Amino acid sequence: MKSILINAYACSPDMGSEPGMAWNWCINLAKHCKLHIITEGEFRNNIEEVLPTIPQGKNMHFYYNPISEEIRKMCWNQGDWRFYKYYREWQYKTYLIAKEIIKNNHIDIVHQLNMIGFREPGYLWEIESVPFIWGPVDAKEKFPVAYLEGASLKAKTFIRLKNFITGLQLRFSPRVRKAVKRASFVISASSESQKSFKKYFNIDSPLINETGCYLSNNIKEFKDKDTFDLLWVGKLDFRKQLSLAIRTLAKLNNQNIRLHIVGGGEPSIYKSLAKDLNVSHQCIWYGTVSHNEVQRIMEDYDILFFTSVAEGTPHVVLEAIGNGLPIVCFDVCGHGDSVNDKVGIKIPLSNPEQSVDDFANAITLLEKDRTLLKQMSENCKQRQEELSWNNKALQMVELYNKILNR
Repeated sequence: MKSILINAYACSPDMGSEPGMAWNWCINLAKHCKLHIITEGEFRNNIEEVLPTIPQGKNMHFYYNPISEEIRKMCWNQGDWRFYKYYREWQYKTYLIAKEIIKNNHIDIVHQLNMIGFREPGYLWEIESVPFIWGPVDAKEKFPVAYLEGASLKAKTFIRLKNFITGLQLRFSPRVRKAVKRASFVISASSESQKSFKKYFNIDSPLINETGCYLSNNIKEFKDKDTFDLLWVGKLDFRKQLSLAIRTLAKLNNQNIRLHIVGGGEPSIYKSLAKDLNVSHQCIWYGTVSHNEVQRIMEDYDILFFTSVAEGTPHVVLEAIGNGLPIVCFDVCGHGDSVNDKVGIKIPLSNPEQSVDDFANAITLLEKDRTLLKQMSENCKQRQEELSWNNKALQMVELYNKILNR
C-alpha cells in the first residue's frame, strides 16, 4: 500500500469549507493508501473522536502542529492578511515535522493538500528525496471588477488591490515558482486555475475540483403548486451577488415566482433593493439556518439560483446536485466546472445588466418547460457519481501511481 505524507492545515470531520474538504480527501484516500497527515490542532478532539469509528481509520496517522487562539481568529477572519505571516511560520514548522516523519517511516509521496490558495505553497517541495504533489490549488487570476457594482468603497479598493497583488504573486513569487517547478503534478481546483498555471508557469495542470459530492438515493419530487420557487444560499456580501438575483426577479415580472434567501449577513441593503423594485412580497428571508435545514429546504424548491462570481468549488452547489435540484449559475469558478448542461444552465460573465437578462431567460425556460426541469433533476444522479468523493480520490490515486511509475 502506498504511503503518502499529507500537509492539511485545516482538517476536521462534520465541517464544511477547508476543514471538511481536507477531511473528505483524507478519509477517501485512506481507502487506497496509508496516510501520515500533519494538521493544525484546533480540531484534534473532533478527529480523534471520529477516527476509531471508520474502517479506514487504521490507515490515517495524524500529527498536530497547533497555533495560538489569537492566530486562529486571524485565520477565521477572512481578509486579515496578518495571518499569512503566521501561516508561513506554521508551514515551515510542518516541513520540519515532515522531515522527522520521513526519517522514521517509508513515504512514497509528499502531498501539499490544503489550504488551496496558491499564495502559500508550504515547504514540502524542499524535501528532495521524495516526490512532491501540490493541489488542488486555487489560482484564479482576478475578481471580475465589472461586478463590484454596489460594493462599498472599502470593498472596491480591497478587491482592486488584491487583483493587483495576485498578478504580482503569480508572476514573481519565488516560492510559488519553486514549488511548481519541483512538483510532479500541480492540480488545479478550477478551469480558471488551469489557465493561470498555463499562462504564468507554462504547465498543463490536471483539473480536480477540491470538493466532492455525496451520493444520495433521494428522488426529487416537484410538487403540484402555483409558485415557482428559487433557492438562493450564501453569505450576504458582494461576492455572492444577491443583488443580481433580486434584479432578475424584478426582470422576470412573474408574480408566481418566489425567491427564498438563505444566509447570514446584513440584509438591509438587499431588502431596500427588493422594495425599490417592488418585489419584496416575492422574497422570503431565512437568515442563517443549519446545514440539515438547508438540505430539507432543497426538497421543497425548484431551482438553486447561484449568483456568486468568486468562489472555490461551493459545497451548496454539490449539495444541490446531491438533492436532485437543478442549478442556474455563472460559468465560472468550481461551480462552472461542476454544473453541466444536463443538470443546469450556466451563463457567461459579462456585466450586471447582461447577466440579469441571461438569468431571466434561463429561469423562464425552466419555469415554462417542467419536463426539462424534471429531466435535469433526474440527471443529477449520474453527475453525483462523476463528482463523488470516491471518484475524485481515485483520480488522485491515479496521479500518485503515475508519479511512482515514472
